[in-house]
Amino acid sequence: MPVLTRLIPSPLVVDIRPGALEDLACVLADERISHSGKLAVAVSGGSGARLRERLAPSMPGATWYEVGGGTLDDAVRLAGDIKAGHYDAVVGLGGGKIIDCAKFAAARVGLPLVAVPTNLAHDGLCSPVATLDNDAGRGSYGVPNPIAVVIDLDVIREAPVRFVRAGIGDAVSNISAIADWELANRVKGEKIDGLAAAIARQAGEAVLRHPGGIGDTDFLQVLAEALVLSGIAMSVSGDSRPSSGACHEINHAFDLLFPRRAAAHGEQCGLGAAFAMYLRGAHEESAYMAEVLRRHGLPVLPEEIGFTTDEFVRAVEFAPQTRPGRYTILEHLDLKTEQIKDIYADYVKAIGS
Repeated sequence: MPVLTRLIPSPLVVDIRPGALEDLACVLADERISHSGKLAVAVSGGSGARLRERLAPSMPGATWYEVGGGTLDDAVRLAGDIKAGHYDAVVGLGGGKIIDCAKFAAARVGLPLVAVPTNLAHDGLCSPVATLDNDAGRGSYGVPNPIAVVIDLDVIREAPVRFVRAGIGDAVSNISAIADWELANRVKGEKIDGLAAAIARQAGEAVLRHPGGIGDTDFLQVLAEALVLSGIAMSVSGDSRPSSGACHEINHAFDLLFPRRAAAHGEQCGLGAAFAMYLRGAHEESAYMAEVLRRHGLPVLPEEIGFTTDEFVRAVEFAPQTRPGRYTILEHLDLKTEQIKDIYADYVKAIGS
């Protein structure tokens, strides 16, 4: 009887623990990612540059490239610089913008990517997508999954608190995204990848239900693992569906409508998820999600990130235009301005102040 199976695209190495960064060179050598130690390391001028001083002695064969920002031009320039050398792999060391630039550059020159995030702001650290600013605004580019993910929880503790909290919002939003996927399956017959859905849902639930906070190593471990699993879920499904629904459409609307005022990705996604859960009639779940987000210091009302009620209503109404072809509770209800205002008023009453 034949045994049917499938290969799951995932990192060869996932090392999440305090002190993991000190063993980076050894891990890459032991796993045959880089025997020679010839690595192209992309860093920012901030946290990455500080870590360079610490890591350089243990990585004598590495060449360090400072990346100016998170634009497509930055990524193309990095790829050109790397192409001139002979490397085993590209290492992205820094925040999300640096890792996304390194992802794109590695894909462009055909080298594996090692992701070494210095914060946990969102699930892009292990996803098959590079999000980069371009002349038209912001674009998403398909790239291979990182071959390795190394997350040093001691380094994460040194990151700005807001960037760690934001990752909580992005992870928890998986729950709303999966509910949207299931809605699309019921109404539109869209196929659900059960494995991808299970991975993403359990990642979100693990963070939502954990009693700890960002000061606890155990909680940071769970959060980091959840963000990695979210990225793997996207690789399994072949798109962002397991982690992106109405919550992310609302986030994209904020980014497009108010580019100079937009908050952190995870902050907007968490707020969008709590509201989307309310929209679909899951009022108890919405209230609980809002309670957890509040406990972690995350926004659940637009004014908490500097937006008026009218601006939030405008973002919700515009949100479906950000992902044409994606079916979520927003497309399903097809709400008009006054309807959104009325439901938002009810949402505010339901979650309390």
